[in-house]
Amino acid sequence: MAPNGSGLQASSEVDPLLPPGQRSASNGHYSSNGSASSSTTGVPGAAAAGAGAGTRRLSDASSAASAHLVTPRRAYAIAGSMWVLIFLQASNMSGMTMAQSDVAADLDAYAHAMWFTSTYLIASASFAPLVGRLATVFAASHLTAVSGLCFAVGAVVTARAQTLPVFLAGRVIVGMGGAGIMTLSLIVVLQFTSKRRRGLFVGLVNAGFTIGLSMGAVVYGALLPALGWRTLFLVQAPVALLAGVGVLLSMPHVNAHDGGGDGDGGGDSNATKPGDTGRTVWQKLARIDYLGAALLTLFIVLFLYGMSGTIHLLPILVSAVSLLLFLATEAWYVPRVTGGDPIVPLEVLRSRGVLFSCLAQLGVMAARWTVLYYAPIYVLAVRGFPAAVAGSALIPTNLGFGTGGLVVGWLHVRRAGAFWLPSVVSLFLFSGSLAVVGVLSRAHASSTGTAAYVLALFANGFCTGAYLNYTLAHLLHLTRPSTHFIITSLLATFRGFSGSFGTSLGGGFFMRRLAAKLAAGFARLDGGGSLSDARRTLITQLVGSPALVFGNNSQGRPALDDAERDVAVSGYESALGELYRWAALIALLVILVQASTGWAAPKPRPDAGTVEAGAVFQDEEDDEEEILEAIAAHDATMEA
Repeated sequence: MAPNGSGLQASSEVDPLLPPGQRSASNGHYSSNGSASSSTTGVPGAAAAGAGAGTRRLSDASSAASAHLVTPRRAYAIAGSMWVLIFLQASNMSGMTMAQSDVAADLDAYAHAMWFTSTYLIASASFAPLVGRLATVFAASHLTAVSGLCFAVGAVVTARAQTLPVFLAGRVIVGMGGAGIMTLSLIVVLQFTSKRRRGLFVGLVNAGFTIGLSMGAVVYGALLPALGWRTLFLVQAPVALLAGVGVLLSMPHVNAHDGGGDGDGGGDSNATKPGDTGRTVWQKLARIDYLGAALLTLFIVLFLYGMSGTIHLLPILVSAVSLLLFLATEAWYVPRVTGGDPIVPLEVLRSRGVLFSCLAQLGVMAARWTVLYYAPIYVLAVRGFPAAVAGSALIPTNLGFGTGGLVVGWLHVRRAGAFWLPSVVSLFLFSGSLAVVGVLSRAHASSTGTAAYVLALFANGFCTGAYLNYTLAHLLHLTRPSTHFIITSLLATFRGFSGSFGTSLGGGFFMRRLAAKLAAGFARLDGGGSLSDARRTLITQLVGSPALVFGNNSQGRPALDDAERDVAVSGYESALGELYRWAALIALLVILVQASTGWAAPKPRPDAGTVEAGAVFQDEEDDEEEILEAIAAHDATMEA
């Protein structure tokens, strides 16, 4: 890195995104300039060896860096356009909670209401690895524009849907665009920002996701009565399209394969294969592991479908076969038969730290989604507040999420190394906060109880933000720097998967318990015996539409009388309490998984022993510090 006071630092004040010549982005991977690298390698004779291939690599990277210069005006345009896309992507998750009742009533889909959000999250999680691999071939600006277009098309299909299958197809298309936005936001930040200014732009990314997630329910709840759900989805199309075009026009068109010798992998283990930099775009596209991506997507979709609502054994068994085929594809078929680049490199698949870290975050974020998805439902169906107020329940928990990540990153995660104990402790506190939220989710709460509920939501978000910061820093310590970018993409996939997991499995459990509580309550209300068809229809409507508890029917009169409302409120209260207790128990069990990640860093990979190899090892250590600073504060973007 350049020393303080050099011309490189001075230029960063004029061009806020990238100091000229300081570093280059090659698929999101960064190298120091020639002079800085030779001064920090610590390898005797590195300057002489630089006359060979190593110097050519660093010289190419320096030349590419000069071409990546971004002026302040472009910087503001890129940041503004990306922020709009990030806000739309995040708000589509929480906002659907408020629109769920209207959509279910319009499409007569009360029994399938949980799929309104699940299809979006499944698509986002499934396509994230493919987007990460495509980012090693195409420029980030082009992929971002395509993601914006995909989001806009999905919004139009969703708004114009007259049947449930068409509506869900639109949600899948929106989710595909959301996968691109979620993945590319990190790549853009790492590709075009300097170490000095990177924290500012990472903060803007965090703000977009956090504000979108917390304010989405508020905005949807406020605009829904005035615009209707169809118009609410339709107006997102031109906004997403314009934002994508804004990124395309304002971002420098830097090809993913331009620059140094990292042309094919975006930091993965295949990136340094000889001859990668000479491949054309079509050759790189041909090397992508489409079979592995398809099998991974099939596994996620079938598993979540089989576990959602009523348990379906056949999809679960087929998903297990898909998982085995995916592992065989990545471990044997791709490297030995096709010779392409696996979606997940072998080194990552074989890493105990990566496996247990991903599984732990899957469990934690799935439990976290019980708060993100059901806190507004508690305020709406149990406390009886309007939709706009119910959506504001996400503000304290997401405020805590952002605060926890920033405080931990600012005060503690300021070095590269192991964070095993802080990860375990923060996870234990997270589990405790979930249990407290469940205890306080009562129908008749005093002002003190309401304040305690808000505080518990804040604490849950704070513990989540701290945990994600600690675990990412710890995972970077457990893995080689050459795999950090593919690992980041893998974490994004598992966190997106956790959203699907939480809403699908948690939603299935909640709806089954709610339906059972409502059936028992209405049976007592009717004097025992079997339920009438009208009662069964009412239970289906209440399960799919929480707004119906205190809402009106099509004639403008209250949908429930006082006795029926008491049964509905009691059913929601009891089902929510059980949901949070099970989520807290799962979080406690996940502590064992997190503790199994270990704390030992990987041993250096032996090489030919040349000076150039030593310089590359040192470059990896420099990259580790740089990546850690950029990504550790970026955890909030992955919650989506």
